[in-house]
Amino acid sequence: MEKNTNYLVGVFGDQDILVKAVKALRKKGVKIYEVFTPYPVHFLEDALGYKRSWMPRAAFGFGALGTTCAILLQSWIMGYEWPMIIGGKGFIAIPDFVPITFELTVLFSAFGMAGSFFVSQDLKPHKVPQIFDRRQSDDKHIMAIDLAKNSLSEDELKALLQEVGAEEVNNKSFTEREKKASFFDYVSDLFTKGVTDSARELKG
Repeated sequence: MEKNTNYLVGVFGDQDILVKAVKALRKKGVKIYEVFTPYPVHFLEDALGYKRSWMPRAAFGFGALGTTCAILLQSWIMGYEWPMIIGGKGFIAIPDFVPITFELTVLFSAFGMAGSFFVSQDLKPHKVPQIFDRRQSDDKHIMAIDLAKNSLSEDELKALLQEVGAEEVNNKSFTEREKKASFFDYVSDLFTKGVTDSARELKG
């Protein structure tokens, strides 16, 4: 038997109301699964209690790795493997290494951050998107609340969402089959029928 994952979906039309709603609900002990917005909303991360991103540390680490690799590579090539006298300079001329060192530092940092982001956010090429409301990428702000992770009843959560300014409160259910939808079925449906059940479209 498939186990359902049930959510309440609050629809907000104003970003200021959304941020205030997030703060108010968290103060009342409501656990918010996620908030989806069509554009970045200032202060939303703070309202949701997200910690500062670790991506700058990843950028520094990968950049340092690029710098180290560039210096070692050039030193090994010019000083041991294929030494050449260029313009009367020594075999290991550090000032001449600066351009390549800079380029590899930027290259390692950029690719390292991109790869880290994809892995940490589980953005696999074959991942099927989880869509709570199609308007989340258009003109509405969507707040999803996992009913299983909250002690309040569904009716109480609905009342709270309406109280903090939600324009609509809808139910959304994902079965285990939908959560593990086939990527090939999803792509096939996109080409043959548009966004369908494989893409977890909110209907109604």
